[in-house]
Amino acid sequence: MSHHQRNLSNASSSGDPFEAAEVYYEAKNPSTSSAKLRSMSMREMSSLNKQEMNPYRGMTKPLKHTDTIAEESSSSSTEDLDQAAKQLRDLDLKHPGERRPSIIALPQEEATPPPPGQSIAEESDSDGNDMLEVASHNKNHVFRLRRASVDLTRLKPRKFYIPDIDATLKELLENEDTDHNFQITIEDTGPKVFNLGTVNSKGYVKAQIYGTYLLSNLLQELTIAKRFGRKEMVLDERRLSENPVKRLQRLIQTQFWRSLTRQLNKDNILEMSADTKILEDYTDIHGVVHKNQPTHRIYVPYNRDDQYNYFMAIKNDNPDWPLHVERLPQKIDAEYIKSINDKPGLLSLSMYPDPEDPTNLVSQPYVVPGGRFNEQYGWDSYMETLGLLTDVTSDHQNHLRLARGMAENFIFQIQHYGKILNANRSYYLGRSQPPFLTDMTLRIFNKTMEVAPERYNDTMDFLERALRASIKEYHEVWVCKPRLDEATGLSCYHPEGIGIPPETEATHFDSVLAPYLKKYNLTREEFIAIYNDQKIYEPALDEYFLHDRAVRESGHDTSYRLEGKCAHLATVDLNSLLYKYETDIAFMVMTFFDNKYDYHGEIQTEEMWLTRAAQRRERINRYLWNEKDSIYYDYNVKEKAQTGYESATTFWPLWAQCATDEQAKAMVTNTVVKLEELGGLAAGTLRSRGEISLDRPSRQWDYPFGWAPQQILAWIGLINYGYDGVARRLAYRWLYMMTKAFVDYNGVVVEKYNVIGTSAPHKVDAEYGNQGLDFKGVANEGFGWVNASYVFGLTLMNLQALRALGTMTPPPVFLRNLHPEQRAFFE
Repeated sequence: MSHHQRNLSNASSSGDPFEAAEVYYEAKNPSTSSAKLRSMSMREMSSLNKQEMNPYRGMTKPLKHTDTIAEESSSSSTEDLDQAAKQLRDLDLKHPGERRPSIIALPQEEATPPPPGQSIAEESDSDGNDMLEVASHNKNHVFRLRRASVDLTRLKPRKFYIPDIDATLKELLENEDTDHNFQITIEDTGPKVFNLGTVNSKGYVKAQIYGTYLLSNLLQELTIAKRFGRKEMVLDERRLSENPVKRLQRLIQTQFWRSLTRQLNKDNILEMSADTKILEDYTDIHGVVHKNQPTHRIYVPYNRDDQYNYFMAIKNDNPDWPLHVERLPQKIDAEYIKSINDKPGLLSLSMYPDPEDPTNLVSQPYVVPGGRFNEQYGWDSYMETLGLLTDVTSDHQNHLRLARGMAENFIFQIQHYGKILNANRSYYLGRSQPPFLTDMTLRIFNKTMEVAPERYNDTMDFLERALRASIKEYHEVWVCKPRLDEATGLSCYHPEGIGIPPETEATHFDSVLAPYLKKYNLTREEFIAIYNDQKIYEPALDEYFLHDRAVRESGHDTSYRLEGKCAHLATVDLNSLLYKYETDIAFMVMTFFDNKYDYHGEIQTEEMWLTRAAQRRERINRYLWNEKDSIYYDYNVKEKAQTGYESATTFWPLWAQCATDEQAKAMVTNTVVKLEELGGLAAGTLRSRGEISLDRPSRQWDYPFGWAPQQILAWIGLINYGYDGVARRLAYRWLYMMTKAFVDYNGVVVEKYNVIGTSAPHKVDAEYGNQGLDFKGVANEGFGWVNASYVFGLTLMNLQALRALGTMTPPPVFLRNLHPEQRAFFE
């Protein structure tokens, strides 16, 4: 890991570098609720209060229809591992060039289904050789169920001595990485076997490691050790054969979040201010011209002298740095935003005085999505918060502080930039994203009261500032022109902006601009310059880019659901979120401020905000709900008609608790089936997407692709209305698909997935492809909201589902072979 990577990730660089990796290498004791439940017996579990097992416990605001998600115990025994290993060795000897499965499914004994009214008792030995005993009321009658195992090694784990990490890495890649991408996957055609020396023999006696999963884990462990400066190492076999669910969860909690964390300071300001999306030429203080380089510029609000002076001091102390510090004007409009398109920069966020150094400011931390997205993004941050809060305890509050930092940055953005931004870059100043601040605030508040009640005063101050910012955002962004449609009383995505969005890939709009280049006989660069300066009048093109910016503000960029009309759509998603704002604000005003909250001299009451919510709910039902199709559609305010596009956003009213019980039941009965695929919910249906061709290419927010936020909001929404089983089933599908890609493709975790059942769900052939694929040896960060979806989804699983995921049991097989009473847990 380079020095600047350490700065970006807040990793310590002092002392033995390998010490900083101990959190990665040492076995992690179960600390989360789900981890503890997995090690409990049924008797121990039955003694737990159900509230303790509810993933939404601690929510001060009750969730409508939310039933406790009871963890149900289900364990089983392993088969003879030596026999399985022998079979695998025989396969390798007979067919050395054929692709091997990452995890070999071991044969299972036929089990008689347990009778109704049974009790379940779990026994396990210290080796993890678990046995499920299903006892009927007749105590002499015992059924035994068995499961396959991921671990194909001997029952007693071995330790390997690797005297030369570089040589071992080289040999491993030469043998197994046949496509030379520094990864070991099921697409490589190597022998899928590698010899390692044992510790007891000081490396003399060799043991064989089999299969893609174990070999890719070996590659990852060697790569990590090398990055931490190790020349040799002792490697526990349990690290290679680690249950993939536990491994991915551990990596997210201990490595991925850390790698995605950013906290601006004087040591990393150059790296963090760099923008790889837009390159520019500049001349340094020595007169040397640097062409096509990432820009290093930071903008601060007009009234933050403390921040401006802080960054200028850094610049003056480092005159060789190509760092520019700019102060924004008080009025920021579309004309100004356009004027700085060729001078892009990072927007400063919340900072506070360093209690240990009055000359220093401390920045609030945040999580970036990953890949090319190296800023704090709007709704990404909310989803990441849901994941961060899953492992917060009284003893481990780092992730709570990180979630709080992101919310503090949103408050700062509303105060100084007028809105929660698409992301904190200058070209996003006119563009917001789906608003989630009220729910984000309540979840952070409740988690803080759960693990650190002594911080009540500080947390109440945070909640009050977040409430004030939310009311400002509601009135000044979402329920006024240009985003408010007065005829329906509903809101649309409609950002400010002039010209062509500068952050897109250079060729992104080539097909759109081609007729105009021909018409004016100009090159692309010439036309863009003239068009952005408004020297060419093309109303159709103006309309196109209005809708394009609106699509990007929606967060669903891009989709045929929105393309060419987004600014005219009262969308299901946005109006569900605003309904949630209205009910959340009503709740906070009543609960925390005795129904009298002073907002700039105007007293806010619960009744005032519940009236707004009731009006919006009536309008959503009138304009967006389709009784015949049992679905919510977006409404085109210009055409005065529903669009008819079937989208996973139809479940957002369930998340916001805006739907009636009857509407929720209708969607579960008639709509879930339209969007449910092998790997979870598709973003939309095939029917709605339409045909794909060279002239009409795939869009990433359409079928057959699935996205983490759509899954998470649907899960929560379904649970809100009592459909816990449906939520668990959808979550199992998503988690299975993620785990499969993780196991088969060298630990990959990506931005989005193909959910329809392909063997490589992480491969997405749409627009810019996928984020999270560009790594060598080991994935460092995953992708923000996908990481969150995994750890959040695991809180919905019972032991039986967790073990099925660990053995890579496909959803149809898992669901089909459940006993009817067990299947009810997923229906």
